Amino acid sequence: MTGQPSAPTAPRPAIRLPAPAPGWAEPADVVVVGSGVAGLTAALRCAAAGLRTVVVTKARLDDGSTRWAQGGIAAALGEGDSPEQHLDDTLVAGAGLCDADAVRLLVTEGPDAVRRLIDTGAVFDKADAAGTIALTREGGHHRRRIAHAGGDATGAEISRALVEAVRARAIRTVENALVLDLLTDAEGRTAGVTLHVMGEGRHDGVGAIHAPAVVLATGGMGQVFSATTNPAVSTGDGVALALRAGAEVSDLEFVQFHPTVLFLGADAEGQQPLVSEAVRGEGAYLVDAGGTRFMVGRHELAELAPRDIVAKGITGRMLEQDAEHMYLDGRHFGAEMWAERFPTILAACRAHGIDPVTEPIPVAPAAHYASGGIRTDRSGRTTLPGLYACGETACTGVHGANRLASNSLLEGLVYAERIAEAIVAAHPAGAPAPVPAEPARTETIPLLAPEQRFAIQRAMTRGAGVLRSEASLAEAAEVLSALRAQAGDATAGGAPAEAKPAEPGVESWEATNLLCVARVLVDSARRRTETRGCHWREDHPDRDDTHWRRHLVTRLNQDRTLSVHTTDGTGLPATVPAGETP
Repeated sequence: MTGQPSAPTAPRPAIRLPAPAPGWAEPADVVVVGSGVAGLTAALRCAAAGLRTVVVTKARLDDGSTRWAQGGIAAALGEGDSPEQHLDDTLVAGAGLCDADAVRLLVTEGPDAVRRLIDTGAVFDKADAAGTIALTREGGHHRRRIAHAGGDATGAEISRALVEAVRARAIRTVENALVLDLLTDAEGRTAGVTLHVMGEGRHDGVGAIHAPAVVLATGGMGQVFSATTNPAVSTGDGVALALRAGAEVSDLEFVQFHPTVLFLGADAEGQQPLVSEAVRGEGAYLVDAGGTRFMVGRHELAELAPRDIVAKGITGRMLEQDAEHMYLDGRHFGAEMWAERFPTILAACRAHGIDPVTEPIPVAPAAHYASGGIRTDRSGRTTLPGLYACGETACTGVHGANRLASNSLLEGLVYAERIAEAIVAAHPAGAPAPVPAEPARTETIPLLAPEQRFAIQRAMTRGAGVLRSEASLAEAAEVLSALRAQAGDATAGGAPAEAKPAEPGVESWEATNLLCVARVLVDSARRRTETRGCHWREDHPDRDDTHWRRHLVTRLNQDRTLSVHTTDGTGLPATVPAGETP
């Protein structure tokens, strides 16, 4: 390891999004940003300990990424399974880059965390009248250990249960609010966040919540690509906020492309319908236009190989045959199984003119999950005192170079509980709210115009998608650099008269956040000159353990250049800032 990063002796000048000054403020003990499984679990645990807890969410409380999860939640709950076997499958999928201790924590604490989720109100499908939880398989798993609900509506059921629990406890929530930037006190410790509330409610416009602990559970950044399974709100807001605040992020190059996304056309953009891995877990086959099962012989698990291998297999076959997509064939399931086990997928396919009961489903990979994110320790602490992160926005070291199917909900659950324990220990309930200090100097990032979001997405899809090379990544970097320069020129007044600076607002803030995370992703992908997990370099097709069995750690410098270093091994360096108790 390169060692623990040193904590700054004084707050660094703030880097923030251009925004009006907060017009309102309220105090809290902890503010949780995000309403998926990670955010709501953290909020419930903090509130149960007596902390004044505020949940901030970008849309409605039940509109987080969690509700889109189809397959399920992985845990060693079945007879003959064990945490050790779950650990082994996770390490294999992570392609040599998982933090083994972080994974062991996940799989060991996971089963009881799922049971507590059930106690909270989540109802999983049963295998028999005795109430045994029904378990299925997904890619990379050698055992049936995926608990599911509503057939293929697991995320929706988990979201329902957690939202009901939050409302039952009357936890303060601020909906339709985009988090902007971190606030700090005179010593550089977390003092809350600024946010913009969109529309109706108790508050409107830009405001602030003052709290000594902030939990970022803002989900992914899939909207950095043209086609993704992520909802429109997944614009990397938490990662971008952390970078501006001076926190470290890690492994953003490892973006998982889900192998089987319903193909809606080569020019399809935005959120695409997912065809869950559980469909293959129940026995569906991947075939080409001629009906050949091309995954057989590529891996011992064939269609149930880890996602990176299946995505590469599909992409490779598409390149070989100059095809735009492959097919997922589940016709042998029959109408009854499709209707009972996969009702959501069946409805989505039929809505687009495809009937899985009678015809194979056209599928192609699309951006799905960020294995990297804000660097944390095993209690969710980042490199900034008082700032925590969990779920997809965090990098705990669990996923390595490629997330094992259905480990995401489990990670959000387990690490959110650990964050709550850490916050309760470090921040007593009812303490006076911290007083944010106005930095001696504040630098604002030039805003991108809303329409530049599409330029970012197209450049990232072409240059940093499933298949990458130095040439494609350099082209993407050039586009991103030009967009930064244009925004800077417009802000400084040096652009042509028709190029007006972007106005502060949700769409401009989102585009600016996307540019921030895209820069780091491309920079990391260019540096990692190997193929590992879901990072596929056609100009460096082999895995290189000698030079690259390590993490890339990135920080945004004060001049907005990137500072990057590598770890000495697969474990992430300690994150506990000076003066904080581990």
